[in-house]
Amino acid sequence: MKLPHYFDGWPYGWLAAVLLFLGVVGGAFGIYLRIRSRQRKASGPVSEQRRVPWHILPIEELVSRLNFDLEQGLGEKEATSRLTRYGPNAIEEGKRRTLVRMLLDQFLDFMILVLIVAAGISFWLGEREDALAISAILFLNALIGTFQEYRAEKAVAALRRLARPSCKGVRGGEVKSLRARELVPGDVVVLEAGDVVPADIRLLEGAGLQVDEAPLTGESVAVAKDPAASVPEDAPLAERRNLVYRGTSVTIGRAKGVVVTTGMATEMGHIAALLGRTQAERTPLQKRLARFSGRLAAGVIGICALIFALGWWRGEPLLLMFMTSVSLAVAAVPEALPVVVTIALALGARAMVRCHALIRRLPAVETLGSVTYICTDKTGTLTENRMRADAIWTGDWHENFPGEAALFGRAVALNNDVKEGCKEGEPTEVALCRLALEAGLERAELESTLPRIGELPFDTRRKRMATAHQTSDGDCLIFVKGAPESVLPLCRGRWEDDTIISLQPERIEQAIEAKATEGYRLLAFAFRRVEEAPPRDEDLEKELVFLGLVALRDPLRPEVSDAIDQCRSAGIKVVMITGDHPATALAYARQLGFTASEQSLIDGPALTALDDEGFRSGVGNLRVYARVDPAQKLRIVEALQARGEFVAMTGDGVNDAPALKKADIGVAMGQIGTDVAREAADMVLLDDNFATIVAAVHEGRRIFDNIRKFIKYTLTSNSGEIWTLLLAPLVGLPLPLLPLQILWVNLVTDGLPGLALTFEPQEKGVMARPPRRTDESIFAHGLGYHMVWVGLLIGLVCLLALYWAYFEDVAAWRSLVFTLLVFCQLAHALVIRSERESLWRQGLFSNLPLLGAVAIGILLQLAVVYLPFLNDIFKTRPLPAGLLGICFVLPLVIVAAVETEKWLVRRNLIYQPSAPQEKRSIRPLILAICRWGVFLTACFYSASVK
Repeated sequence: MKLPHYFDGWPYGWLAAVLLFLGVVGGAFGIYLRIRSRQRKASGPVSEQRRVPWHILPIEELVSRLNFDLEQGLGEKEATSRLTRYGPNAIEEGKRRTLVRMLLDQFLDFMILVLIVAAGISFWLGEREDALAISAILFLNALIGTFQEYRAEKAVAALRRLARPSCKGVRGGEVKSLRARELVPGDVVVLEAGDVVPADIRLLEGAGLQVDEAPLTGESVAVAKDPAASVPEDAPLAERRNLVYRGTSVTIGRAKGVVVTTGMATEMGHIAALLGRTQAERTPLQKRLARFSGRLAAGVIGICALIFALGWWRGEPLLLMFMTSVSLAVAAVPEALPVVVTIALALGARAMVRCHALIRRLPAVETLGSVTYICTDKTGTLTENRMRADAIWTGDWHENFPGEAALFGRAVALNNDVKEGCKEGEPTEVALCRLALEAGLERAELESTLPRIGELPFDTRRKRMATAHQTSDGDCLIFVKGAPESVLPLCRGRWEDDTIISLQPERIEQAIEAKATEGYRLLAFAFRRVEEAPPRDEDLEKELVFLGLVALRDPLRPEVSDAIDQCRSAGIKVVMITGDHPATALAYARQLGFTASEQSLIDGPALTALDDEGFRSGVGNLRVYARVDPAQKLRIVEALQARGEFVAMTGDGVNDAPALKKADIGVAMGQIGTDVAREAADMVLLDDNFATIVAAVHEGRRIFDNIRKFIKYTLTSNSGEIWTLLLAPLVGLPLPLLPLQILWVNLVTDGLPGLALTFEPQEKGVMARPPRRTDESIFAHGLGYHMVWVGLLIGLVCLLALYWAYFEDVAAWRSLVFTLLVFCQLAHALVIRSERESLWRQGLFSNLPLLGAVAIGILLQLAVVYLPFLNDIFKTRPLPAGLLGICFVLPLVIVAAVETEKWLVRRNLIYQPSAPQEKRSIRPLILAICRWGVFLTACFYSASVK
C-alpha cells in the first residue's frame, strides 16, 4: 500500500500514521467503553436463580439432597469436586479492568485528546517529526499510567486476599478452620457467638442461638433460631427460624448446620445481583487531591491561555503557541496523583502486614498519623493472653483445691468449653482447665458420669456462664461461673465442709480486694442442685450457692512498656479499658508506667451514673476504665471525639462492634476476636499485640510523609515549568521550550522519581512529633509555600541561563535550558526526601529506587541531547562540555536553597505547626507570588532593554 504524497521523503511516515491512528482510535474507543459501562451499570443484572425451599425439608431429605454425613461432614476430595462444580463461596465483584481497558482509559483525559488533535493538525501542516514525537510520548505516558494503575489494583487485590474470612467446619470428621470462600453445599459448619455466618445454612442442632439479621431484613432485634422449628413453606425470610443467612452475625449461643447455598445463590448474593456493580470508594486524601487537581487544572488553563496570548503578541507562530500551551497544561496538571496515592496506601498496607497489622480499609493507612488517643483492651493486647490460675479461695487462699473442695474442682472442670488436652480455647478457660487437671480432674472423665444436658453461654451483658449436668441419681447439677459482682448477688449462701452456711459477703469482698490489688483477675463459682433441669434457660442462674474464687493473672507483654513510651513521646495518650476489678486494673496500669491514680480511674457503675456532659468534661483526665461493659466503649469514643480527639479503639466481641465502627480507627483482635468485630474494624491485629498498634501508627506516619513528598516534588516541578514559560515572554526572551520538550520533561521527571519517593524510609523522630490534626491541609507546614518559592527559584535559574546564553549567541541555548530544567527537578527530588533532615545526614543510598530513577532520568536526557536521531526529533543540539558542566552545577543552587530551608525548619524559624498558620488563607501566598512576579519581570525587562 502506497502512502499519501505528504509522507514522501520522510522515513518515519508509517510510524507516525500508526501512532496517530492509535491515539485517535484509543481515545474514541475509550469514550465508547465508558458510555457502555454506564449503560450496563444503569441496567444491572436482574436474573433470579431457582431456589430450593430448604426450610421445609426434613433432615433425612436434606442429607439425601446434599449427600453429606451429619457427623463426618464432607471429605476433602468431595469438597474439592463441589468447589469446582459450584464455584467459590463469594459475592461477585465488578469485573476488574483489563490492561487494554486501562491503556485506553489513559486517552480519555480532555487535555490528552486535545493534544492528539493538535498532533494531527501538526502532521497535516507538515510538522511530521513533531507529530510523531508527541504521539510517541503520549503513548509512553499512557504505558506508564497503565503500569501504575495495574500495580495499584494488584496491591489492593492482594490486601483483599489477606482479609478473607474463615470459619469452623467439619471435614472428614474433624473440626477445622476453613476459608469461607472454599465452603460448598453440604459442608457442616460450627457457629459460635461473634461469628459472621459465611453462607446460607440449615441448622441441625443448637443451644440458645440468636442471630442479628439486620443486614438482610433490617430487623434491629436479634432473632432466636431453633433447628427443630416447623416453618411453613410460604414463611417470609425473617420467620424461617431453622435457617441462618450469609452476612448475618451470631450474637448469642452456638449451633451446627449444613451449608445449603453459597456465593451468588445465597440470599445476600441475590441482593448483590440486584445492586449491580459499584465503583470502589476513593480515600479522603484522594478526594481532596482530586478537588485540588480540578482547581489546579482551571488555574493552569488560565496560565496557559496567558502564555498563548503573550506568545501571539510577540509574534510567535499560532500553531507553536497552541501546542506549547496545551503541552504545558498536560505537563502541569498532576493527573497521576490519585493513582500514586492508591499505590502508596496499598503498598503501605501490605508493609503493615509484616508488622502483624492487617488494614481492611485503605483510608485507615492515611488517618493513622492523626491518632491522639489509643483506647486499648488489657487482656491479650497489653498482656500475653496466657492466663495462669495461681490460687483458689474457699475461706482461705490455697494453691490448689483442698480435699473438702471436690465440688468446687468439678465446677471448674465441667463449666468449661475447652477441648480435651487443655490446649485450645479461650485463655481464661484454658487456665481453669489446667488448674482442674493438676488436681486430677479431667473434664472428659467427669462428663461420663455428669453429662452436660443444658447451658446458658457466656455473654458480656450477664458476665456469667451456666452449665447443667445430669447426675447418676437423676438430679440436675448446675454450675455457674463469672465476675464476682455478677455471681454473688445470685447466691443465697456459701458451700463449706459439704454444708451451706451464710454467705458472709464482706469476707469475700476482702479476699477479692486483697488479690485484685496485686493485679489478679477474680472469677467466682457457684452451684445449684435441683430435681430436674429448669424449663427455661434463665432459671439456671437462680438460688445459687457460692463455691469459691479463682485468682488468675495474665503476664504483661515485655514490649508494651516501650510502645507506651513511644506513644507518650508522639503525643498519643493511651487509655486502658478492662472488665477487671478496679484494683486489678490500677495495679496493671502502674506496672505499665501509666500516670495512674484513683482520680484517673473510673469503673462501669460510676460511668453509668455520670451524665454525658459530666463525662465529656472529665474524660480527658481518665486513663483506666475498669469493670466496663463493652457497650460503654461507644460512650467513651463519643466523649473523646466530642473533645476533638482522634480515637483508635480496640475490641474483640460482638458488643464491641458499634465502638469499633464509631472510632476513627477501629482495631479488632485477629486471634481472639470475633468475625463481627473484624468486619466492623478498619485494622486487624494479627498478633493481638498493643505494640503492633504503635508500629502501625509509625508506619502510617511514614506513608503519609511520603505522599506529601511526592506531592511536594510533583507540584514544585510543575511550578518551575510554569514560571519558566510564563516569565520568559514577559522579559523579552524567546520561548524557552518547544511543546515536545515540555512533554519530555514531564515524562522523565514526574514518573519514576515521583513514584520512587513513596519508598522513602521513615524520617528520624517520626514518633517524636505530635499527631497530625484531622482538619490539617495536605499543604500545611510550608508545603504550599515551598511549591511556589522553589518553583520560582527553578524558573529563575533557568531564565538566568537562558538570558546569558541567548544574548551571548550560544547556538545550543534552548538545549541548555531544556537540560537544566530536567536536572534541577531531579536534584530537587533528591533533596526533599526529608522535611527536616539534611541530605548529607540521610545519605544518598538510603533510597536506592529513587537514586536509580534519577540516574535513568539523567541518562535519558543526555540521550536526547547527544544522539543525532533524537536531535532531529526534539530539536536539540549537543552541549559542549562547558555548557553541560553548567547543567550539573546550577542545580546545586536548588539543593543549597532547600537545605537552607530545612536548616531554618530544624530551628523552628519557619513553618511552625501553629493553629493560625494551618487555617491561614491562600491570599498572602497569591500576593507574594504577584510581588515576586512583578519584581522579576521588571528586572529582566530592564536588563533586556539595555
